[in-house]
Amino acid sequence: MTGHSRAIIGCCCLLTFASVLPTFCTAAEAPIELLWPGGAPGAKGTAAGDIPKLTIYLPEKDKATGAAIVICPGGGYGHLAMDHEGHQIAQWLNSFGVAGFILQYRHRNSGAGYGHPAPLQDAQRAVRTVRSRAKEWGVQPDRIGILGFSAGGHLTSTAVTHFNDKVYKAQDEIDKASARPDFGVLVYPVISFTEPFTHVGSRRNLLGKSASKELMEKFSNEKQVTPQTPPCFLIHTWQDTGVPAENSVYFYLAMRRAKVPAELHLFAKGPHGFGLGKHIEGTAAWPSLCQNWMKVSGFLGK
Repeated sequence: MTGHSRAIIGCCCLLTFASVLPTFCTAAEAPIELLWPGGAPGAKGTAAGDIPKLTIYLPEKDKATGAAIVICPGGGYGHLAMDHEGHQIAQWLNSFGVAGFILQYRHRNSGAGYGHPAPLQDAQRAVRTVRSRAKEWGVQPDRIGILGFSAGGHLTSTAVTHFNDKVYKAQDEIDKASARPDFGVLVYPVISFTEPFTHVGSRRNLLGKSASKELMEKFSNEKQVTPQTPPCFLIHTWQDTGVPAENSVYFYLAMRRAKVPAELHLFAKGPHGFGLGKHIEGTAAWPSLCQNWMKVSGFLGK
């Protein structure tokens, strides 16, 4: 490995069947880099789950828009849904010229087990890493977003509202970069830790069984939106009983009050955890709606 502790694996978009449609990198082909080459802050061991990583999907150069997104898979802060909320999402982003960086953040069942602040440490570090190496990866440093599903959506909502929190000591040049994402995409996100519709499992895994009221308030992120929160795109479904739609609705209303641009789509159909929602009538439109929102918001221009 180099000084950046890279695992470089060739990743090419090849033409198949003489068509013009690219074959995107597979999970086995995508390069993986350690998020903290010198060891993550608060690391409790050296097992794979103690070592957060970025899996890197870069679009074809002639298609690249300069936009990038850090992807936070869901899993209740107890595991990571790396396929349908990770690799598939990065490949979708690459299809319209956006670089995707899948964050394998620490959680309650990774390595020796982690709660707050480890996931936020990893999210801040991921945004800073992409921003500090923007030129190398063909990214514009002011077009770096973060996208998350379910508990990964909670981490995303934390990243866009707690970006100034000092949750670890700076280790290197990377940590001089801003941790503020330029935009957020929240897909059936966990948001509130105090309302009746909270996802109790995510709260318990992140904050512990006996978290104080003050800590639960702090990470009820609908209460942390300010005019400095970046623009956000949110989707949810009426049928979601695992993480009810009120989570997205409350966050959207907080964005309205703070006068921060936001777009919310509340679809009729779809259970929790549908990823790209390819076969769900109506809800399957969310990826194209999100792409359009990124375009009209100015994040996709060359």
